[in-house]
Amino acid sequence: MRTSKSTLYWWCQFGGWLFYGLTMVFFAFIFKDRPGDISKIFYYRLIITILLGMVFTHLLREFVINMELRPPIQISKWWLLTTIILTIIVLYSLCNSAVVEWLGYYDKANKASVSKRFLSNLVFDSPLILVWVSIYYIWHYVELGTKSEIQKVKLESLVKELELKTIKSHINPHFIFNALNSIRALVDENPNRARTAITELSNILRSSMQAEKLETVPFEKELNIVKDYLALEHIRFEDRLNVAYEIDEDTLDQPIPPMMLQTLVENAIKHGIGKQKDGGFIKVISDYRDDHHELVIQNTGKLDPNAGNDGFGINSTRNRLKLLFGGKANFEIRDLGNNMVEAIVKMPVQHVYS
Repeated sequence: MRTSKSTLYWWCQFGGWLFYGLTMVFFAFIFKDRPGDISKIFYYRLIITILLGMVFTHLLREFVINMELRPPIQISKWWLLTTIILTIIVLYSLCNSAVVEWLGYYDKANKASVSKRFLSNLVFDSPLILVWVSIYYIWHYVELGTKSEIQKVKLESLVKELELKTIKSHINPHFIFNALNSIRALVDENPNRARTAITELSNILRSSMQAEKLETVPFEKELNIVKDYLALEHIRFEDRLNVAYEIDEDTLDQPIPPMMLQTLVENAIKHGIGKQKDGGFIKVISDYRDDHHELVIQNTGKLDPNAGNDGFGINSTRNRLKLLFGGKANFEIRDLGNNMVEAIVKMPVQHVYS
């Protein structure tokens, strides 16, 4: 990386000063009556200006690097940078005048003193250094801004990844503990059903462990986990739990966050049907509406106005939808009246090609 930057610098250094030289020659031809009017002295002095410019600007760059004056510059170091730039300008103009005097590249008929040529160079040539400094620092500020944006994107990506993993690490234990409680209630009462429940739990855990490796899974796979979970809960609730599905088969291949639907269904069981003396009804709906894949979980129960909408299942669903889909997804939970609650998840439709 260092080598490529050094190579780029030298290409820019040579190219920039060559461009300056060609520009001066071009204007010399434009403002002279005949090409022959341009003397050799003009070319010699232009070459001296370019070579000394390359030397002194490179020297300036070395000072900037060694004294850590590259962007961003601390306010306390601005005076140092200004001093160095002014010193380089003066030395550049002085050396330009001295070399021209030493080599005799001047009009002997209209010879000016060294001091006058120095002042002339200071006025007309020193802006070259200022232009070089401006380009150098603009380049570095643009590069710094680009790096900052890249680092910001990488940091946001890392934060999202960590948050997703954190949410997932809470989902699986939360589900397991509830499932084990259901099995525990059956061990003494009905061992055969308990064994069936263990088989159901094994199937769910196997599916959830596979889903843990992915940020999204096909809805069909998530639906199978929910069916296993509800079959497990049906053993505990028996006739007090009624389940219905209304699934558009075209939505089965749509990607959704793993264990999200299961968490919402578990929420409906725990806070809705589980609190009803006579049990209740739960319905899972999947369909396309308004260019979105819409998942709906309806269940018997009422929202607790004192509890608010900040439970684990609700928070994890909102956070995961935000992390995976940004503002394109939405989640809401509401009372339907008649002792029914509805949770709705809307996600952007993904075009899946087989």
